[in-house]
Amino acid sequence: MKKYSIFFFVILLGTFMNAQNKYEREYRIRKTQFPSAALQLIAEKLEDARRIKFYRETDSAKVSYEVKFKKDRLWYSVEFDDKGVLEDVEILIKEVDIPEETFHKITDYLSSSFTKYRIKRIQQQYPATPKKPLDKTINNAFQNLILPTINYEIMVGGKKDVGYYEYELLFGSDGSFKKSRKSLPPNYDHVLY
Repeated sequence: MKKYSIFFFVILLGTFMNAQNKYEREYRIRKTQFPSAALQLIAEKLEDARRIKFYRETDSAKVSYEVKFKKDRLWYSVEFDDKGVLEDVEILIKEVDIPEETFHKITDYLSSSFTKYRIKRIQQQYPATPKKPLDKTINNAFQNLILPTINYEIMVGGKKDVGYYEYELLFGSDGSFKKSRKSLPPNYDHVLY
């Protein structure tokens, strides 16, 4: 009996320690494989968009779908859950697009958390919430409004005490830290040696 409880404890501890890691892989799919409810929701926004690509993402906890495209000189990423319900809309931005005070708070956090870091990608995120209608969230994102409800998702290559890893960090619109996940390197399964 004692053997099983130790085994259970080790499994539980391993699961808890890996909970903050991002085991996400995205696979390109056809438009026909994308949830129809999701396509109907953003069909109007895709009309004059370019470079439209559809993806299915899997991670350790869930499956989601994402459409990425370029519209009006901006790169958009719209993510849905496996039922086609909107999760968030993200826009690829640069450091100068973040208000100065907010960016200063973010860089202060990065400097105190890492011995060395490099910002690789910044996205302005418009999360879907039950309080706000989905079409309102989509319209706010496509107008590129800076609202108190947006987040900044930042991919950072950072060095801590041991090793250099990539992290996905989430900050609020005021620069307050929300969460961090260690990211796996890209999937190179397609490369043959």
